[in-house]
This record gives sequence, C-alpha cells and structure tokens, in this order.
Amino acid sequence: MKQDLFDITGKVVAITGAAGVIYSTIARGLAARGAKVALLDLLADKAQEVADEIKKEGGEAVAIPCNVLDAESIQAALDTILQDFGRVDVLINGAGGNRAGATVPRDGKFTDLDTAELDKVFALNYKGTFLPTQIFCRHFAERGEGAVVNTSSMSALQPLTNVPGYSNAKAAVTNFTQWLAVQVKVDYPEANIRVNEIAPGFLDTTQNHRLLFEEDDKTLTPRGESIIRHTPMGRFGDPQELLGPILLLISEAGSFVNGCTLTVDGGFAVYSGVGPLDEKR
Repeated sequence: MKQDLFDITGKVVAITGAAGVIYSTIARGLAARGAKVALLDLLADKAQEVADEIKKEGGEAVAIPCNVLDAESIQAALDTILQDFGRVDVLINGAGGNRAGATVPRDGKFTDLDTAELDKVFALNYKGTFLPTQIFCRHFAERGEGAVVNTSSMSALQPLTNVPGYSNAKAAVTNFTQWLAVQVKVDYPEANIRVNEIAPGFLDTTQNHRLLFEEDDKTLTPRGESIIRHTPMGRFGDPQELLGPILLLISEAGSFVNGCTLTVDGGFAVYSGVGPLDEKR
C-alpha cells in the first residue's frame, strides 16, 4: 500500500466544464499535486488560459475543445488526451448548469415554464454526464481500471424551489451514479472502475453570487439568508473546499468507495429545518 494514500502524482485527469470557476479551481489544485490535467470545455479560449496558468506554475495541462452533448467531439477529445498523455485515469464530469428559461420567475408559476428550456437543462446536466462517461469508460475497460467522479447538487437531494429542470436533472445524475457503479462491474467484471459523485453545497461563485447577495455584495438576499439558516456551519463554501473530497475519490484513499454521493455542504443536507440553528449562536 502506498505510504501517501492521497498521492495522485502522474495521474491523468480529464475534466469537463473545466473553464468554469469551480472546475478550473479543481484543475489547478490537482495539477499542483502532480496530476496531468486535460481541460475539456466549449469555451476553449478560457480553458487554454487555465492550462497556461497551470504550466506557468510548473504543472502539466492541455486545453481541448469539447461539446459534452456530441459523441464525436468527446471521442476526439479523448483521442487528443491519449496522444498527449498516453492514457486517462480519471474522468471528472463538471459540465452542467441551469438556464433562466427553466427557472420559475419571481412573478410567475411553474405552469408557465417552457418545456423546451427544461429539455436543454436536462440534456446539459444528464446527457452531458452520460455521454462522456460512456465514451471514457470504454477506455477504462480497455485499460482495466479508471475512476469517474460526477457532479450532483443539493437540489438533487432536497429539491429547491423555482429550479425544476436543474433539480430533476441532478437527481437523474445521482441515480445514474448509483446505477453505473454496479453496471460497470456487470459489463466489465475484470476491470476496476469506480463511479462516485460529489454534491456541492452553496458556494459563493461568480455564477450565483447575485442570488446570494444584494447589490452591495454584503447584504444577503432572502434566498441567501434562508440557505445560511439551514446550513449548520453557518457560511457558504469555497470551490477550494471541493478539492479534498475529490482527492479522496480519485486516489488510493478511496479505493473501496463506489457508488457514493459525497456531500460537501456544511451540513445543509442533514438539517431538517426543525429548531432554529441560530438559537445558541
């Protein structure tokens, strides 16, 4: 057994959605610990900026244009990684997100939503996880090993008001993670392929900052206040705090962890809402 169970030196990690705030942070953190990272994203220029930053710091990285809803694009990305690094050890499915059209507006109702917008959100989050996993798992099966880390959400575990498409899609990702953890062993019994996911809590990022804070960037919005009231740790998270859990799931430290949803949420998922948290604060 390795002395350092969390050692990922030399591991080749492919990350979809790698140009975003969360997974660009993860890419930098993994590269700083010796991993070779492939940043897959439609926003190729932004992914390249992250790759350049990593290389400037002495890490190994490559930016590859990739549409997670297109099988040919994903296969081309995998082929490029194999040309550059020779193999892939880990796939992190970070691509996802919501759309305004799939969100119930303040002055509207869910009965007014355009189902075409819901379809787009479901496709990005679910199909955008399924397709890369399908293609990369063929490579893992050939190699005899690999690890998949999907990205779920608090809204999959406790559906949030106003975001039906996102909540439903992330719930499907969680179900897929659990299903696939078994199915890969049914389909490839000789291969050691583990499938897990993280479920981030509420992080203060560029994408959702305005949902949490008013224009002064200090005062919480009503939604932000509600989140804090229901988070035992009493604060929002930082993307950096996802790095440790991901290290567990892709290293020898997590060698017997399979089909797991690892919540990184400050306790949000386990608080029932009964009894005010701030009573004794």
